[in-house]
Amino acid sequence: MTGQTTPRRQAVHRLPEGLRTAGGVRVVTGEPGCGRTTFLECAARSFHAGPVWHVRAGSGRTAPPLSGLHALLRAAGRTVRVPDDGTAGEVLFDVLRVAADASPLLVCVDDAHLWDAASRAALGHAAARARAAGLRAGLLLTVPGHRPVDRELAGLPVLRLGPLAPGDAARTVDDMTDGAVDPGVREELVAEAEGNPALLLALIHRLSPAQLAGCRPLPRPLADGEVLTGVTGGCPTGLPPDRAALLLATAAAVHATGEPDADADLVRRAAGTGPAEPLPEVLVAAEGRLRFRSALLARAVYAGAPPERRRAAHRALAECLTDAGAEGVLALLHRSWTVTGPAPGLAAGLAAAAASAPPDLRRRALTRAAGLTPDGEERAHRYTAAAAQALLTGRSPEALRLLEAARSGPAPASVRGGAELLRGTVLLADGPVDDARESFLLAAGLLAGSGHASAGTAALGAADAAWAAGDPASCLHALTAAATRTPAAGNEAWGAALRSGPLRDHREGMRAVLLGRFDRAAGPLRRVVEHGLSGGDPEPLLRSASAALMLGDVTAARRAGARALAAARTLGCAALEPRALEYLAYAELRAGRHQLARTHAEEGLRTASRAGQRNTAAHHHAVLALAASIEGEREIVAEHAAAALRTARRHGLAQAATLAQWAAARADLGAGRPREAADRLGPLVGPGARRGHFAVWMLAVPCFVEAAALAGRPERAAAAVEDFARWAACGADPQAPAQLLRCRALLAAPDAAGALYLGALDRHGETAGDFERARTELLYGKWLRRRRRLREARDRLGEALVGFERCGAHLWAQQAAAESRAGGAAPGRPGAGELSRLTPQQLRIARCVAEGATNREVALSLSVSTRTVDYHLRNIFSTLGVRSRVELVRLVGQTEKTGAQL
Repeated sequence: MTGQTTPRRQAVHRLPEGLRTAGGVRVVTGEPGCGRTTFLECAARSFHAGPVWHVRAGSGRTAPPLSGLHALLRAAGRTVRVPDDGTAGEVLFDVLRVAADASPLLVCVDDAHLWDAASRAALGHAAARARAAGLRAGLLLTVPGHRPVDRELAGLPVLRLGPLAPGDAARTVDDMTDGAVDPGVREELVAEAEGNPALLLALIHRLSPAQLAGCRPLPRPLADGEVLTGVTGGCPTGLPPDRAALLLATAAAVHATGEPDADADLVRRAAGTGPAEPLPEVLVAAEGRLRFRSALLARAVYAGAPPERRRAAHRALAECLTDAGAEGVLALLHRSWTVTGPAPGLAAGLAAAAASAPPDLRRRALTRAAGLTPDGEERAHRYTAAAAQALLTGRSPEALRLLEAARSGPAPASVRGGAELLRGTVLLADGPVDDARESFLLAAGLLAGSGHASAGTAALGAADAAWAAGDPASCLHALTAAATRTPAAGNEAWGAALRSGPLRDHREGMRAVLLGRFDRAAGPLRRVVEHGLSGGDPEPLLRSASAALMLGDVTAARRAGARALAAARTLGCAALEPRALEYLAYAELRAGRHQLARTHAEEGLRTASRAGQRNTAAHHHAVLALAASIEGEREIVAEHAAAALRTARRHGLAQAATLAQWAAARADLGAGRPREAADRLGPLVGPGARRGHFAVWMLAVPCFVEAAALAGRPERAAAAVEDFARWAACGADPQAPAQLLRCRALLAAPDAAGALYLGALDRHGETAGDFERARTELLYGKWLRRRRRLREARDRLGEALVGFERCGAHLWAQQAAAESRAGGAAPGRPGAGELSRLTPQQLRIARCVAEGATNREVALSLSVSTRTVDYHLRNIFSTLGVRSRVELVRLVGQTEKTGAQL
């Protein structure tokens, strides 16, 4: 196995930029096992501006007074007499000040809570003084997060280390196992560790090679009491019986509900403690709720307790709920943890009570009910129902595990079909889409045979999966099979329903689109749009948005997408939010409003990542790449395009791959590299197996025609223009008629091009969006200038410049300005304020930094990497001539104060 490289590599990215160069103080804390020590080691290694004073864990809180401070001075190589009259803090501050005057300094103190009280007081005083004085000295002091910060350090700013992101955790597993891990096992390890590096490593070490490879069953529970207490360093000991009971009652309460806290009155009554009794230091009370300072410690307390004590805690909680008249799903959940074998009656009551519970509690109740159910068919049904709730609440990996449990025994066709339908839905958002299609097709067959109404939904799901894969033949097959399937005897009513209503309309509309018969597609798809907008259910609204996009009705698509998003949020359907945002982003892109598309895609990327939907995230990455290609941010384009392509290639997402490649080519075109753009786009828009996704490749044709013409190879684009003409005639893209005339102008004879450009500009007036019109103005202006019609050229190029500036297309605006100058126009006046020289993305980053955000916080808000933020900050500093964040903050403030536009 390889070393622990990934947790350390991720930890250093959490280091605020200010600590590397400009000084600052942080008390670094977090869950047990979150990597505080590793964080300091990475911080020390990454600090190259000056010396590092690094002191490891102290010898204990009972060490002689000032022994911790003496250890720090020894690490610094300083010989200083430290008085014991309470002025030790001033002495340490003077030492820091002298050292920081010579060069920037980083001080790392690990486990500062273990220092003696006098040393902690001196350290806290010196850190506060250094922070107030603005010394070029960074101080990082680590303390555990599951206990209160010592009062000597309590006034200092805190940096809490968050969990590893799922992708980072998955890479850690691969590193630690040299890649010899089954994908399903990897997902279980990542889910069980909840982003805790130490727990993740402990789980890996617990498994044998055969278990890691998926050849042998995993131990259950995966993280048992021994593992959890090993990571947390043990559970609190030596507590009085009443406090120990309160600790376990709180742990049992949060274990049953999955919430981070519990009702304080309930757990106190269950533990037999009064409201005035002091709490153990690992618990904190707020607004009538009790919670552990560390969620991992809560798990350890629960798992480490003897089984009989756990059952007693749940029994007491259930009795208190019953006595209070709250006999419902929560009381039944607690009662379910008091039994040790099958309990069909309790399972039935729990499943019935789950129907009125919130989605997350419903999922837990159904999962527990399934575990108590002896009947195989009923157990599979309840696991499937629990998986549906897991999917709705954005827990895709858990949904797949529950579906595997549902498949473990015999079940009727309707139950197996329902499980396969759910599996297909999960895989469509987060897995190979070919596998999703097969699951949907299997579900359609099983459900049709039993006369289940969801058979039509499964068939459309198979078509959606084939669409995402760019496989029109399979898409047509799925749609045709659904239309021609004969219902079994006795299921004629179901067959009639399948052949009528919204499902039939959507199926027929998609088939017509695939066959190129847009005249036949309009009626059915319009009915799908109207049906979705007539109600408030998010699923029909999402279908409505999809149908509107196929029709080219971006207004209806935006409306349906916005209503689907609102409905999903109202109902707590976390799994549907990323899809609604995806449709909104695509609709804004098609309407020419790329900045709104970017806003929706940034939010969509965050929700997709939270919900574990890598495929949906890839689509949002593609939208962000396309938006950035307009704004001229080549680094951002490259980052999002690469992210989209990584998932697209692994999961067969032809649509996301085509859009990402188009974005990269458009960035080349904006940077004045038409030959490179034409080389990228040629295979996507040409005939043959390398052509892009059947539904989106034609959107890239105008870029290819422009690139080929500017590269001096217009003959390569002639066939593509004729293909695009057929697409424009369908009316599915509001921008296409104007773009077609522009393409024809680029390839036309000199005496015919002018009229075509003017015709294109007239058609642009019928649609929204500055970018496409400005591109036509730019190309027309170039054409006029080369014919020495300079006054007309300057007018057109000026319009292009204004259009590009209005939509933030920085590199395109530079092209227009350069062409205008080449035509004899005077250089434009400098923009208002220094910040007008920045690109749109640089302006966003400058604003965030001015508001006090760290590089990591900026990266999270803009859905980019910290490395990209570092790159842009260097360019911002260079462009504006500033040397530090402090100067940048001052400049932004001055510019806004004088009313300059960012």
